[in-house]
Amino acid sequence: MSWTVETLIQGYPGKSKQQGGLGFSTVALARGPGGRIAVLDTGRSGARRLILDRLKAVGVAAEAVTDVLVTHLHYDHVENWPMFRNALIHVPGAELDYALRQPEGAPLWPEFCLRALAENPRMRRLAEGETGVPGITCFEAPGHSPYHLVFVLEGAARTIFSADVAKNRAELATGVADMTMDAGVHRASIARLNAVWREKPGTVLLPGHDVALRIGADGQPEAMEARVLEIQAWFGASLDDVTRFDVTERGAS
Repeated sequence: MSWTVETLIQGYPGKSKQQGGLGFSTVALARGPGGRIAVLDTGRSGARRLILDRLKAVGVAAEAVTDVLVTHLHYDHVENWPMFRNALIHVPGAELDYALRQPEGAPLWPEFCLRALAENPRMRRLAEGETGVPGITCFEAPGHSPYHLVFVLEGAARTIFSADVAKNRAELATGVADMTMDAGVHRASIARLNAVWREKPGTVLLPGHDVALRIGADGQPEAMEARVLEIQAWFGASLDDVTRFDVTERGAS
């Protein structure tokens, strides 16, 4: 039941005072037993072309994806489930019920996307335990959202896809979350995530808004890759006049 996991879109730990949440979340691809191919979270709708390009680069067509596993139902993690027309869409069932009860226009919940998902025959409801996908289990870690799931994929390198339980290294290290429905519940979820992460040496953790992490020699989370994010802007009178911004720590003032 061995899975290999690779990042399609690297999560980014930031937001804008002028634009609100950027929604630059992690999207990953997992290949497993029996030819199963899973996408872990789907990103926001503005990432669709990029996702297709990244899938093509690794030799996978969207139509070949057999399973989509969604950690929680905020817009930047679920909006692109329709891209995967042949896949089973596995979502936290209790969270779907909760989201559908929210008033139209409620922040974070993409109501039209979720209504369509609820009516789709390929949707599968998840709770803590087995996912129905061999070699992948999940556990509940509420706080950021009411029924947030964490996926654990068994393989030569065990991988935990944790999304927004702890969105970045700072939240993992401190146990304090920036966006939470209940700080105490959320702190307990981060503690559980950290404990599961440390159960097996070499386990890789993919947070929702940061790079892939592992536990370093000092017992603290450390990055496994360099963060990459550039924004291009057109401020002048010509499309040839491009201003490029490095919005990683290397470009910080």
